Amino acid sequence: MPGENLTRDEARERAALLSVDGYEVSLDLRSAVGGHEGDGPRTFRSVTTVRFRCAEPGASSFADLIAPGVTAVSLNGRDLDPAQVFDGSRILLEDLAAENELVVDAQCAYSRTGEGMHRFVDPEDGEVYLYTQYEPADARRVFANFEQPDLKAPYRFEVRAPEGWTVWSNGVGEATDGVWRFAETKPISTYITCVVAGPYHYVTDRYERVLEDGTRLEIPLGAMCRKGLAPHFDADDVFLVTKQGLDFFHDHFDYPYPFGKYDQAFVPEYNLGAMENPGMVTFREEFIFRGKVTRASYEGRANVILHEMAHMWFGDLVTMEWWDDLWLKESFADFMGAFSLVGATRFTDGWITFANRRKAWAYRADQLPSTHPVTADIRDLQDAKLNFDGITYAKGASVLKQLVAYAGQDAFLEGARRYFKRHAYGNTRLGDLLSVLEETSGRDMAAWSRAWLETAGVNSLTPQVLLRADGTVDELAVVQEAAESHPELRPHRVAVGLYRRTGAGTLERYAQAETDVEGPRTVVAELAGADAPELVLVNDDDLTYCKTRFDDTSLATLREALGDLTDPLARALCWSALWNMTRDALLPARDFIALVLRFAGRETDIGVLQMLHAWAESAAVHYTAPERREGAGRRLAEGAAEQLRAAGEGSEQQLAWARFVARVACAEADFELLASLLDGTVTMPGLEVDQELRWAFLEPLAAHGAADEKRLDEELARDDTASGRRHHVRCLAARPSEAVKAQCWAQVVESDALSNALVEATIAGFAQPSQRELLAPYAEKYFAVIERVWTERSIQIGMDVVRGLFPSYEDSRGTLDATDAWLASHEDAAPALRRLVLEARDDLARALRGQACDAAAG
Repeated sequence: MPGENLTRDEARERAALLSVDGYEVSLDLRSAVGGHEGDGPRTFRSVTTVRFRCAEPGASSFADLIAPGVTAVSLNGRDLDPAQVFDGSRILLEDLAAENELVVDAQCAYSRTGEGMHRFVDPEDGEVYLYTQYEPADARRVFANFEQPDLKAPYRFEVRAPEGWTVWSNGVGEATDGVWRFAETKPISTYITCVVAGPYHYVTDRYERVLEDGTRLEIPLGAMCRKGLAPHFDADDVFLVTKQGLDFFHDHFDYPYPFGKYDQAFVPEYNLGAMENPGMVTFREEFIFRGKVTRASYEGRANVILHEMAHMWFGDLVTMEWWDDLWLKESFADFMGAFSLVGATRFTDGWITFANRRKAWAYRADQLPSTHPVTADIRDLQDAKLNFDGITYAKGASVLKQLVAYAGQDAFLEGARRYFKRHAYGNTRLGDLLSVLEETSGRDMAAWSRAWLETAGVNSLTPQVLLRADGTVDELAVVQEAAESHPELRPHRVAVGLYRRTGAGTLERYAQAETDVEGPRTVVAELAGADAPELVLVNDDDLTYCKTRFDDTSLATLREALGDLTDPLARALCWSALWNMTRDALLPARDFIALVLRFAGRETDIGVLQMLHAWAESAAVHYTAPERREGAGRRLAEGAAEQLRAAGEGSEQQLAWARFVARVACAEADFELLASLLDGTVTMPGLEVDQELRWAFLEPLAAHGAADEKRLDEELARDDTASGRRHHVRCLAARPSEAVKAQCWAQVVESDALSNALVEATIAGFAQPSQRELLAPYAEKYFAVIERVWTERSIQIGMDVVRGLFPSYEDSRGTLDATDAWLASHEDAAPALRRLVLEARDDLARALRGQACDAAAG
């Protein structure tokens, strides 16, 4: 990573000096197939012509390029010596004219890390597939450019490809004599240009709409995946959600989709969920389901499709000036993904998933030492890479959800419409958005922004109920608290709901009042005189972003009757609150696990159920006192097996419990059940043990020594596909052997031979909670190598290693001290690396506090 960073100050200086008129990029990808000679990386030829203007003739600047070699550089017809002007990541440009033309002929490297031009060989049929991924700054690995979001320009791409291949880019393409030429794009940023090439399976459709002025909008639609996944590709559902989204956004944005066609590529070994390249959106191919999945998986895919589509307006049409305002696209896309999911698709309960899953991500991120305001201070590209986090996405979206409640939906959407029209194809800052929202809502957006966008931390809201002698409410107040590290108290628009049991035994809301919570204590006058509640929910309907707490009466009610809550959103909010209390060491892990075992079997929302499974496993692994850990794991495993047998035949719940049984298996009876389901000696009516489920069952068997290498190789022979190989690698790494762990460590830490997907699979298998003693020697090794790994490897692989190999299962004071010692002795380490270690330290310290809470419960 040395020399590859770009600071905000450098970007601002360059943006003040240069403006870009256009790029012509010619790529020769024929080298992607066939043999490769030599020890160096496999490369392709990249020739870039960029026309740009300079505000100060005679000044100097630089272009960005990361490439193994540069053949030629010319500036305004003057040949430059690559050895003199190219340092491996930048091309020095001196004595610029008012109008300039730069031509760079380079040999760029194919990627195996998912950054730049990624090359994948399908083990199933030997076919080669390519795609690009750039955000925040990896277009420079494919062509020379000015790699910052505010130097937008139109692009013309030309690609030579192997015979029989199809090539796609942002614009419409045509092939002549083996060369694909693409229509010039609108002015866009470097990081959202894209090339996808290979023998992809491609399906087409069309979207049509009559606009308000009577003109007809026609958008060609395409969807693609590897040929090996074609039998599993449900393109019809992808197109259905795509059309529903296009209808929704055209109904609400009053700005026609501006980028012509709309292709969506599901690509292998993808680091992200998806990327919003205009006209050429890329997704991780795991969104094509090889086996049976629950409705939550389809909902998740639909949400991502809509999230990326929202970016066509928020992010592509109008782009942040620098990564400080990344939230201007990601927070909006995250909010609009859920907003359109509920408003346009069959997933009308999308706000439940948002409350339960997305906000959990935000709450965790907002309590880390690295938390930051939604509008962040991004000093450089390494900062930017790490800020694609729960604050920028989920907290920002939660804050926007509250803004809609605060300013009104109509005012919010009208503000968006003005924002698009005012800044189309341009770049913006926070103030540009606030000004249009102030126009449309009449609200003081500056004050709202200071409270919600420019400060960090999450508030807690707790009800206080005083009753009269007759049992009615005398006073109900909401108490607001903040952490000492981030003491800001904020204005919250909330709905306070009162619940009680009915004669039928259900727990129902009987009163609700909306109010604005201000300061440390707010009285909700509208609820005075109401019958005494058994449960008070201070963020009913999930209008605000906060941690919900309970009074003693409410908590007692939930312990006895959580499953009787009939409203699924209220139930999800209560579960989320209880989990936050567990993480905050206010509720013993054993109590949370007991609640899951008692009530999760009655949960009707499959997404909530699957989240409860993840939380319960985490409670047992990280937050349970060590001396009680074995018993907690055994109770979870027994309870999961019981629920599996009780689940409806062929139901989503049956599948979810089957997967959970595999996740928490810890005793001989569990392994016998999994092995019997695998070999068919035991069957459960309705449960199809498909290939994906087979691998899920095999991992715990491998981790506990019940499936050896021979058995895993047999399964690979049954499923010798790209997906099968990833599963195989993960299961091999999970085996409880010193030699296995040493080999995994060497493959990930000491070698760069593995692709990004296999690094991820190896790390996932290496770190097993049942193997604490086996992993103990690697704690010291971790701290000895992470700075070197960070320096030598790409930032994506560096992040994977630093996060994935942190010794979180060595959860002792000693590991905490070792972490502190590393931080103290590495104050000059890269800030992004220190941030990752600080975050892991915080998770470990939180786990130890949770364990102490669990131990103290008696």
